[in-house]
Order: sequence, then structure tokens, then C-alpha cells
Amino acid sequence: MSELSVDEVRWDLSSLYAGSDDPVLTEALQAAKQSADSFRQSYYGRIAVPDLDAELLCQALQEYEQLQLKIVKPYSFAQLLFSGDSRDVGAARLLARVREAWQEVHETTLFFELELLQLEDEVYAALLLDPGVAEYGLYLSTVRAHAPYTLSEEVEQALKRKDLAGKEAFSQLFDEVTAGLRFNFQFPGEEQEREVAGEELLALLYHPERTVREEAFSAFLHKHSEQALVLTSCFNNILLDHGKEAELRHYPDLMTPTHLSSETEPKMVEQMLSVTEAHYPLAQEYFELKRQLLGLDRLKNTDLYAPVAIESRSFSFDEARAMVSAAIADFSPELAAIVQRLHKKGRIDAAPRAGKSGGAFCLGVAPGADPFVLLNFTGNLRDVSTLAHELGHAVHYTLSGQQNFMHYHAPLPLAETASVFGEMLLTRHLLDNEPNREIKIALLCAKIEEIIATTFRQTVLTRFEQAAHQRRGQELLSADDLCDLWLQENARLFGDAVEMIPAYRWGWSYISHFIHARFYCYSYVFGELLVLALYQKYRAEGEAFVPGYLDLLRAGGSARPVDLVQKLGIDLTDPDFWAQGYALVRELLEELKALLATEA
Repeated sequence: MSELSVDEVRWDLSSLYAGSDDPVLTEALQAAKQSADSFRQSYYGRIAVPDLDAELLCQALQEYEQLQLKIVKPYSFAQLLFSGDSRDVGAARLLARVREAWQEVHETTLFFELELLQLEDEVYAALLLDPGVAEYGLYLSTVRAHAPYTLSEEVEQALKRKDLAGKEAFSQLFDEVTAGLRFNFQFPGEEQEREVAGEELLALLYHPERTVREEAFSAFLHKHSEQALVLTSCFNNILLDHGKEAELRHYPDLMTPTHLSSETEPKMVEQMLSVTEAHYPLAQEYFELKRQLLGLDRLKNTDLYAPVAIESRSFSFDEARAMVSAAIADFSPELAAIVQRLHKKGRIDAAPRAGKSGGAFCLGVAPGADPFVLLNFTGNLRDVSTLAHELGHAVHYTLSGQQNFMHYHAPLPLAETASVFGEMLLTRHLLDNEPNREIKIALLCAKIEEIIATTFRQTVLTRFEQAAHQRRGQELLSADDLCDLWLQENARLFGDAVEMIPAYRWGWSYISHFIHARFYCYSYVFGELLVLALYQKYRAEGEAFVPGYLDLLRAGGSARPVDLVQKLGIDLTDPDFWAQGYALVRELLEELKALLATEA
């Protein structure tokens, strides 16, 4: 494959549609609506009956799945198009149109899941004995888990309808405002300021000069603070909407819908978060070590990702691609072949640019279709790791493509399994092949910092979200209220080891997970700690581990997380399980200390 600049690495969406005005897309939306009407005419009132025939239910499930596939393709295209350039009026209009069509289809077919909930347990158990119905077993059990909290069809339809002008509208407003922000900043070595995207400023958190790091992050956060009215309104309304819906449905806890959807037990998640908090001193020990490495009197939060190597390395996208591919190939040639295909077929959009969504993500469209990866690659080591992370998601989607659409997506706790494992493979590959002591130190620091960000920081984010939801249930939150909650939770992690810069009080304002997915952040903690345990098993078992791991990825969301990982000898109900991951963190920390103790 010829070398490409990062700006040339753009996804090709033509496999979906030709553009926002493609008549084929319009026809697809119309066909989905017609299929929804037909589905309702065929099955309304025929599911919640005591003599439901397994053949009829199986046929309904298959048609329902096909209906989802009809609408998910245009929805995915609209989301990808908008993510690539939120300034494109056509893309914004298409996304709104597709969301409305999705809403209409959902309203029309809502009766189906509601009738599934009404089936008597004995009738449901008998139906599951049919092989065709059993293929949708976990989907059915997940739907039925919501039975105590589900309302009448009319109320459910009303709730979904108001979401278009409610939480979904505020979510889109948040996306448009944050993606559209532009920042004037004078980069090191340049004579004047220039306008850049936010991701380019965040990349400077890895710059060797301390003042550059602090000024860049401060500029990024100050720009968000200028949007305080809009962003605070988005947060307040998203929080209020969730709280009111929880009251309406009589959820025992605000996190209940997340637990139900992800097949996790509240006690298990709370135990995981508490174990992580108990290990905050481990992070603080690393922070102190980082302070010494940088030769600072006091470590600031803008110093956490500062480079420690004598020479800072920058990577081209082709170099990053080669390193990630090699690391994955060492583990599994099958996964490496998937990665190569994604590169060749234009499934990656790599460079930051105006209007493009920040951060990174991987979108799996449907079984049998290659996923799409969005990056904001600026060339630092963390970006290389991010590439490994998102390609991990991509191979997960590819392997789970053998499942039906209802089981295509892995449950929330396992959503990060392949992505974090890919990062771990990359780190060990680089450490084992890097002769330079300084670079190895930098690699270990980067890996420890990544684990801190994925476990400790995500626990902070989850606790902040819990606190914000609780406070919003009592009163309207001001921007200062949100800032105070943010600082309080971060202070628990940083302790006396890290000083937060003044602008960091706005650190909550740009995190999209708070807007788009209630309490999603704990899945990163779950995924990281699970992967650390899986990686330890791989180290112990070698190649014998690989087939079982690939089977885990192929399973997608076809079984409960506890059952899926149990096949690999992992017991998530073991009280000591969550501490095992931090034992590996301790091991990495000691490996770093040993390197520091040797002569350069």
C-alpha cells in the first residue's frame, strides 16, 4: 500500500449512499416506514396471547430484525456524514430527517416489545425451547428485564416523540456547538496565531514545554466556558429528562436502565468503582514519580501526559498503521487481515479538521458490513494507541458480524474488550522491540497513564455524573455548581499529588459521554480491568488463549457478560477479581522503576 499523508486518509461513504441528497436514501427511509406499517398490521395484538405459536414469533422476530436493518443504514450514513463535517447544512438536515424517520418507525413498531413484555413467564419459557426463537434469546431476555418499568404503548410513544424536541435536540445542539468551536492559538515556533480545531489544542498536552501545555488546555477550556449558557442548559435538560423519566418508570436507581441494558448487577458495578477508588494511591504514587521524572517542584494536571523521553517522537499515520498492524499480527493473523482490509477499503477518517467531531470512535453499521473509524490523528504516541483502540473495536464488530443484528453489538461491559486489548498488545510489542531506554520509559509511562485515564479517570467521571444527576434532582444547576462538582471528584483522585489549573474547573463541559449515554463511563473501567485480566491469561497460556478470546469477540451480544467471560475462566462475581487488574498496574510501575534505576 502506497504511503498516504494523514489528510488523505478519509473514509469513503459511497458504499452506503452517494450523498445527503441520494434518492436511494430517501427511498430507503420510505421503505422502512412502509415495512413498519406492514409489520404492525401483521402482528399487532398477536404476540401477547397465551397460545402464541413459536413459528409465528420466530417469523415476527426475523421481520423485526430486517426492519431494523432497513433503517440503520441511512441512520449510520447520516451520523457519519455529520461527524465528518457538522458545518455541512445538508448533513445536519439529513441527520434530523433520519432521526425523525427512525422515531416514526420506532413508534409504529413499539407495540412489539411491549407485547413481548406481557407474555406470561411459562409461555415465554416454552417458546424459548424453539431453536428459531432461541437464536434471539438474549435480546428477548434483555427486553423482558425492562418489564417492571415499561409503560403503556401510548405513553411510550409520547415519550419517544417528545425526545426529538427534548434530549435528542439538546444532544445535537451540544454536538453542533462543540464541533463548531474554533480556537486562535500561537503554536510554538510560529510567529502569529492561527485558527485550529480543538483536537489540535488537546494534542499539545503532550508537548515538551510546560507553558505550551497549560496555555493550550486553558485556551481550549476557556473557549468552552464562553459557551457556558448553552452547555449548562444542555447538561441541565439532559439530567432533568433522565431524572423525570426515572421517576415516571419507578426505577429504583438512576443507573438502573444502564444496568438492565448492559446485563450488569448494581452491586458488581459499585464494587468495581469502590475497588478502583481504593487504589487511587497507586495513581498518586505514579504522579509523584512523574513529577520527579519531569524535574518539577509541583505537578499540574497539564503535566500528566508530558513526554518524558529526551527526544519527543512524532509518528506519521503510515508508521502508526504499521506498528499497530504488526502488534495485532503477532497475536492473530486473522485479526491483522481484518485491519488491513479496513485500511484498503476506506473505512478510516484520520485527520482533524474544522467541523469534524472531536475524539475518536468506531461505528459498526450492521452484520456483514465493515465498520467505520473516526480519528483525530496528530502524530503523538497516544494517537498511535488510539488507532489500536479503535481498530480493536473494528475487529470486534467484524467478528461479531456472524451474529444476528439483535446480538451484533457487544453488551456495554464488553464493548471495550477488543479495543483495550489492542492497546495492550501494541504496548508490549513496542516495549519488546524498542532498544532505546528513554523510549521504553516513555512507553511505560504512556501505558500507565492510559490505564489511569481508563480506570481512575473514568471512575471520577462516573462519580461526577452520579453527583450531577443527584443534585439536578434537587435544583437547577448553575455552571459554578457543575464546576464545583467536577473539581471535588477530581480532587479525590489527585489528592496532594496534582495541582489543577484554574481553567480545569470547566473540564466537564466537553465530555460528550455525559450527553449521549447515561453512565457509559463505567464501561471503560470494566473493560480495562477485564482486559488486564485477559492479558495476564494470555501471558500465561500463550497461543492456546487465542481461540477462546476470538470466540468471545465472535459472540457479540449473544450472552450475558458473566457467562461469556466465564468460558475463559473469569468469574466476575469474585470479590477479588477487580483488584487483579491493579496488580498488573503495580507490575508495570515496578518495571518502570527498574528502568529508572539503571544507568542511561
